Amino acid sequence: MKKNRVQIPIGPIHPALKEPIQIEVELKGEHVENVSITLGHVHRGIEWIGLRRNPVQTLALAERVCGICNIVHPLAFCTAIENAANIKVPERAEYLRVIYAELERIHSHLLFLGVAAHELGFDSILHYTWLVREKVLDVIEYLTGNRITKAILMIGGVRRDITEKQMPKVREALEYYEKVYKKLCDVFLDDPTINARTRDIGVLTKKQALQLCAVGPTARASGIKKDIRQDFPYAAYADLDVEAITPDVLLNEIRGDTFDRVVVRVLEIKQSLELIDRCLKEMPDGPILYEPMLQRLLVQLRQVAGEGVALVEAPRGELIHYIRMEKSEAPLAWKIRAPTYANLSSIVPMLEGCELADVPIVVASIDPCIACANRAIIADKNAVLDQEKLHALSVNKTRALLKGGSK
Repeated sequence: MKKNRVQIPIGPIHPALKEPIQIEVELKGEHVENVSITLGHVHRGIEWIGLRRNPVQTLALAERVCGICNIVHPLAFCTAIENAANIKVPERAEYLRVIYAELERIHSHLLFLGVAAHELGFDSILHYTWLVREKVLDVIEYLTGNRITKAILMIGGVRRDITEKQMPKVREALEYYEKVYKKLCDVFLDDPTINARTRDIGVLTKKQALQLCAVGPTARASGIKKDIRQDFPYAAYADLDVEAITPDVLLNEIRGDTFDRVVVRVLEIKQSLELIDRCLKEMPDGPILYEPMLQRLLVQLRQVAGEGVALVEAPRGELIHYIRMEKSEAPLAWKIRAPTYANLSSIVPMLEGCELADVPIVVASIDPCIACANRAIIADKNAVLDQEKLHALSVNKTRALLKGGSK
């Protein structure tokens, strides 16, 4: 560390972080000069477990990769399996998948806005935003039976339909959000204090976003019109003409700062409301499952030999699931690339030059999901640490620390 520099560790356990991640910032005075990020604190081995179960059992694991994005993860998993097995999803099920995914996007973006307000010190706004969020959670529970892990998706379609009797409840929620949307805009886009704390803070230029392969609202806030729903439509999105939202739609300019990332998510809430409304009006009749008989589906999946890739636009950005099947009970390979993993590198240029007090809101502005991002790979199968080796490493580490060393 250079002279006149102070190194501050933030995390893995810290009040400003929703989940465990370690961010070390090097300060000169109050300004950040260098940043390093360490993942790995909540790796759960979900992919490894999934390779020891059949695809229908693994679907429940895919839903638990993330507590917020538990429609898009199983959706990506199902789509990858369907691509590998050449399964044709019924058209009505494709529209239902869009409705569930967009309800989740509203819920996720409202959660983000509350967290952003909390990081700025406005807990009254946090409470208001999360109060508003209750309505979409109530609708999700009404349609699926659960507020969080919905268990609504199935390989080849969805488990339950939205009936004519349920439609009014969904439309009531859409009308509710149409009414509160203006207040959300007033609170987050017109408040001078929020503007002062987010404008020109945590800037990510378009060039940097392209070089670092940023995705989702993080990329769009920097002026990159990239959205899987637009570029590689899945489910029923090809019928809905989705356009990637960038901040210039509202502001007539793009700065790529924290404020722009808030703007994109606020505008996407409105977009999701419109997409759900269109789906309710245009959704065709018909079946909702490719194969209602579970045993027949499992028999067919055991005969699959090939691979499937699915790209889905999660609330945080591009989500990828890769599946390989080799005529076996369980998948041969399953890999997940979550949007947070792609966006974490963007934190470094965002933080450089910021003040220490800006670190929480800048990190929160990419809406990180660390549980999604934590992935592991075995680089050396012979590098097995037994209890004796781990104890020896711990002793050596303690001795080094006592001597003032770093290793």
